[in-house]
Amino acid sequence: MALTLCGRARRLVSATSSYSNGCLQRLQQTGSDRFQLGEAKAVRLLPRRTNMVQELGSREEFMQENRDTETSYDFLGEMRQRFLRFKRQKYLPQIEKFQALAIAQSPKVMVIGCADSRVCPSYVLGFQPGEAFTIRNVANLITPIQNGPTETNSALEFAVTTLQVENIIVMGHSNCGGIAALMNHQNHLEQPSSLVERWVMNGKAAKLRTQEASSHLSFDEQCRNCEKESIKDSVMNLITYPWIRERVKSGEVKIHGCYYNLSDCSLEKWRLSSDKNSNEFYVSDRQIWS
Repeated sequence: MALTLCGRARRLVSATSSYSNGCLQRLQQTGSDRFQLGEAKAVRLLPRRTNMVQELGSREEFMQENRDTETSYDFLGEMRQRFLRFKRQKYLPQIEKFQALAIAQSPKVMVIGCADSRVCPSYVLGFQPGEAFTIRNVANLITPIQNGPTETNSALEFAVTTLQVENIIVMGHSNCGGIAALMNHQNHLEQPSSLVERWVMNGKAAKLRTQEASSHLSFDEQCRNCEKESIKDSVMNLITYPWIRERVKSGEVKIHGCYYNLSDCSLEKWRLSSDKNSNEFYVSDRQIWS
């Protein structure tokens, strides 16, 4: 019985070796030099990848797709390392604070920022977890209440009426792709051709004022001006919401506009002021932090 088992074992090892060698030969035929015998994952993917080479009909296309796959694995590995670094260096040393945040939040600030990857409000303004309730959209636009519900104004309602934030910041920036799309759109066209254009057309009033006041400037300079005008319009649009207007008038909420310049790392800031006699609101108190 023992001899029979040993014989079967030898045949199994031999078959396994033949299979492994066959895998190596087939993988080499695909032109890949990255395979290692210990990578079971490569063995499992080999038949599918071999078929892919045949379907693509090109070794170069296969190698590019293979490189793309490897890049995605590297990215996930890097994400994992960053998360574990956050847990080790920030979460665990302040575990009581994070456990309290797990139960409830009470931020004092609401930030409406742009979705641009270069302008993270918490990174630029130094907010810590639990300090700022943030929403981001293309070109950091806030539409008036008459335009109906959006993801942005629903977040505003929650921040103001439920979380009772004390400050609202509209934060725009230079070289904004959303504002460039707005400025590029031809005014005579009734229907924008893309979802981005349809959204940024909410800033059309700022665009028209910019074109009227600075038609002699270059397109880039007009975009810079429109970026700032759009922030001011969004600040003023906040007052169209009754539950914001009431709190601003009573002093419970303060509204600010900020413009972050990517080129020189400066911040231009305004605040919303009101005239108690005329019951009107306006943007004032311009400051530059540099």
